[in-house]
Amino acid sequence: MYFGVYLDCHTDGQLGVHGENSLAPQLMERFLELGSPGQLKAELELDSERKCKTSLKICAVKAGGMMSLAIDNLGALWMWGNCPQENSNGDGSLTFVSSFTPIPVWDFHGHTVVKVACGNEHVVALVSAGEKHKGDDLVCYTWGGNGHGQLGLGDTENRVRPEMVGTFNQDFQWTVYEVACGAFHTALLTRKRRPSDTVESMCWTFGLGDRGQLGHGTSQTALVPEPVKELPQPVYLVSVDCGLFHTSVVSSAGDVWSWGMERGLGLCPDASFTGTDSGDAISPLRISGDGVHGPKFNDPVQVSCGAAHTVLVAHDGYKLWSWGRGRSGVLGNGKTVDCFAPSIVLWPPLHEDFKQEELNQPDKTVDKKGTDGDSEIEKKLSLAMEETKLLQSKLSTMERYASILHGSIFGNPFEEQDIPNSLQNSDTFDIAREWESMLESADRRKLVRLEMFYRNMLAGVKDKMMKKRIQEIIKEHLPSSTHGK
Repeated sequence: MYFGVYLDCHTDGQLGVHGENSLAPQLMERFLELGSPGQLKAELELDSERKCKTSLKICAVKAGGMMSLAIDNLGALWMWGNCPQENSNGDGSLTFVSSFTPIPVWDFHGHTVVKVACGNEHVVALVSAGEKHKGDDLVCYTWGGNGHGQLGLGDTENRVRPEMVGTFNQDFQWTVYEVACGAFHTALLTRKRRPSDTVESMCWTFGLGDRGQLGHGTSQTALVPEPVKELPQPVYLVSVDCGLFHTSVVSSAGDVWSWGMERGLGLCPDASFTGTDSGDAISPLRISGDGVHGPKFNDPVQVSCGAAHTVLVAHDGYKLWSWGRGRSGVLGNGKTVDCFAPSIVLWPPLHEDFKQEELNQPDKTVDKKGTDGDSEIEKKLSLAMEETKLLQSKLSTMERYASILHGSIFGNPFEEQDIPNSLQNSDTFDIAREWESMLESADRRKLVRLEMFYRNMLAGVKDKMMKKRIQEIIKEHLPSSTHGK
């Protein structure tokens, strides 16, 4: 499927289809009607004419506050929704015009757009210096609203057209490779230009900093890109993203850092959080990913930020973790409460209607040219793989059950550290002794929650017992009453 689908509110054309709201995905037919922007100009050269014959498909999409963007397979950028344009009064000022269908961004014609991100009113794009993208040649452009310096151009003047961020020019020793936007701030990842003896990267932020979302140790706004100096070095960051007022990054080693301020929401969880400031951080705060048997966030793929929560994809895509505000179930852990520490997302679903794609794939036949010995080994390997998958499925089910049960009792997600030492180090487990030990180490807040939990549970049990007793009495007297009639 090469064409985008969107749903939800449509007041400014951000769905890219018709002029009404949609509760179901709608096909964006504009991409069926148009080719790349290069196809719309008659004076193209022969190379562009060759491109015209290429089937158009979307390779990447981004959605901001009131706008949407897409990059096609020819490197062209498309925009719809609340699009920044020059005011019609001719004074060169910025205005936002609603476009109900995708329109091309002509400024990058002749270049390749590789990455794009957008906030409430601003856009950031990484574009090739030449026609084709070659290694470390990406140039950073920004445009749109700039009331808080989120364009990184050294001032707060709006920009109608894309303008290069001078900090990352071709002479700079670092090259940009990832970009993300919050509502009014921007974050970039850079690495040293090749050739380099070390594989390391840096995170740069700029724009609104009133909630500490820039990670500079203050709540001040930055008009030009500044490095987040308190991130450890050397480290290679694989992903960055921004929420409304917080920013998160993850390294290739599986270390996660977050920063930002949104009082009491736990966007940047801390094991020692107290009071109304819990979770706030104006400098990078490492998210604990240390398990009993080693790091939990192995093989990280991507970190993504919502308005007030964060989701991490790790284990090469096989596991998801989340933390932050839990309203409407956005954390995916089976609850709607705020979570101050990473909790496992209950995925994939366990219900029978969910079928993994691999289960629908046809069985692979053994190559007839192979020897009998090879066939026997392949059969054994196949059986071993199936048994491993079954064990992994059972383990995942047990982990989810333990997490839900632990969260219901103690009010926080289940961690490996919660497993009693006696159970980890031996086959025996004295539940009475462990329970007494847990009560001795619990603080007043934890004891109050336990008391409430067991009081409610006891009330529920008594209610069920009373109902069952009433049903038994009715059954005992019903036959004799019926016989008397």
